[in-house]
Amino acid sequence: MKAAVFQGPGRIAWQDVPDPGIEDPGDVIVRVDVVTICGTDLHILKGDVPEVTPGRVLGHEAVGTVVETGRDVRTVRPGDRVLISCISACGRCRFCREGRYGQCRGGGGWVLGHLIDGTQAEYVRVPFADLSVHPLPSAVDSFDAVLLADIFPTSYEVGVLNGRVQPADTVVVVGAGPIGLAAIATARLYSPGRIVAVDLAESRLAAARELGADATVAADEGPEQLVEDLTDGLGADVVMEAVGVPEAFEMCTRMVRPGGRVANIGVHGKPAALHLEDLWIKDVTITTGLVDTSSTPMLLRMMAAGRLPAAELVTHRFEIGQMEEAYDVFGRAGDTGALKVALGGPQHTAVQVAGSPDAA
Repeated sequence: MKAAVFQGPGRIAWQDVPDPGIEDPGDVIVRVDVVTICGTDLHILKGDVPEVTPGRVLGHEAVGTVVETGRDVRTVRPGDRVLISCISACGRCRFCREGRYGQCRGGGGWVLGHLIDGTQAEYVRVPFADLSVHPLPSAVDSFDAVLLADIFPTSYEVGVLNGRVQPADTVVVVGAGPIGLAAIATARLYSPGRIVAVDLAESRLAAARELGADATVAADEGPEQLVEDLTDGLGADVVMEAVGVPEAFEMCTRMVRPGGRVANIGVHGKPAALHLEDLWIKDVTITTGLVDTSSTPMLLRMMAAGRLPAAELVTHRFEIGQMEEAYDVFGRAGDTGALKVALGGPQHTAVQVAGSPDAA
C-alpha cells in the first residue's frame, strides 16, 4: 500500500510500505476513506516530537471502513464505517478506568502516527478497537466526521472543559487555526459573555468571526490592550493557548484576570517562561493536557444533530494520493488560507492483509 512516511525533520514521502496485519486480538484493519493532517504532524516535521523516528507512517485522524477484525473485537465488524480516534485506550489500566485515555499505560494513549504506524495511509491497524473506533451513523458525512478524531475533542476537553468556561465569561482564544476555531465553537455551548480571537492571519480571524468570535485582533496589533479595555482592566476569565509557541503562552498569562484560568492546548517544542514573579499572587490556574477523547460519543451525537459547524473548517480537499501537496498547502496556511485539509478516495473494493488466506 501507499503511506505518508516521515523521513526525518522537514521531509515526508508518499511511498510503498507493507500492508498492515492483525497483531493482537483487539486490533482492526481499516481501509482509510478520509484522512486529515494535524498541526501536530507539522510539529513532528519540525522535529518537535523526537519520539517519532524516521520510517514512521504519520497521521492519527481518519474515517474508514473495517476490513478485518481480531478475534476479541466485539463492537464493530467488517463493512462498518468508523471514526478512528486519535487516542487508543486499553480500557484496563488505572487511567483508562478513570476515563483519562490519553494517559493510558496499557499500550494505548497517543500511539497512532507517534509510536506505531498511523492513518495517513491506504490502510491502518488500529489497536484496542472496542474503545478506539466509533461506528458512524449514515447521516454523518465522512469529511465532517474526521474532525471528531482530534480537533473537536481536543478543543473541547483541553480548552473548554479544562478552562471551565462559564456563562458570561470573557474568553480569549490565542491561535485561530483548526484547534482554536473548534475551541470557539465549543466554548459557545456555555454562553460566554464574549469570545476574543487572536491570530496573525486575517483569513483565520475572519473564520473566527464566522464561527462566533465577538471580537478579533491581530497578534501584533495589541491584543493585551484590547482585552484590558473590554474587561475594564481586569483581564479575561479564560485564556486558551492554541498555537504551541512560547510567545503565545506568555501572552496568555498576561491577559488572564486574577483567579482566572489559562488552558494550554498547543503542542510545544520549546520551553516557555513561566513568570511566577508576576503570577504567584494572582491565584491563576494553568492547565495542560493531552486529549482523552472521552467526549467523542457526545460530540458525535451533536454532529449527527447538526449542532457542530464542521463543514466550515475543511477548506481544502485532495485525493489521498496527493498527500505531499496537501502537506505543502497546510504547512503554508498563512499563504494558502488553509484551515483544515482533508484527503479522500479513490476507493478500493477489496483488500489483502498480512495473515489472510488470500495474502499467502
